[in-house]
Amino acid sequence: MAQADDRLTRVFGALSDPIRRDIVARLSDGDATVGELGSSYQVSLQAVSKHLKVLEDAGLVSRSRDAQRRPVHLEADVFDLMTKWIERYRRQAEERFRRLDAVLEAMGSPETFPETTSETFSEDLTDTERGAS
Repeated sequence: MAQADDRLTRVFGALSDPIRRDIVARLSDGDATVGELGSSYQVSLQAVSKHLKVLEDAGLVSRSRDAQRRPVHLEADVFDLMTKWIERYRRQAEERFRRLDAVLEAMGSPETFPETTSETFSEDLTDTERGAS
């Protein structure tokens, strides 16, 4: 479990940068070279390469060699790990909402509660509670 948590930390850390998130989104459409990816950003190719290194270290992308071309490929299996982690917490939240709904249902519908206004609240106060001397 610690190994999966460490990997998730690297993945979420890598995705914390908006340029890296955008690179991942672009690679979801297909492989691209550093030059192709870098053409969309006002940063150097060296900066794009550094972003790719972070994504690669997190396991989100891989690079291969295709003759003179070095395409970057999105590793979709990492998203399965992220999805499972998020899904676990989504299920827990849904269960809490179901329990809250059951409690509210047991308390009765809002129509059964008397309407309280500032006037009725004021009428219920004693002189001391109102601050009268």
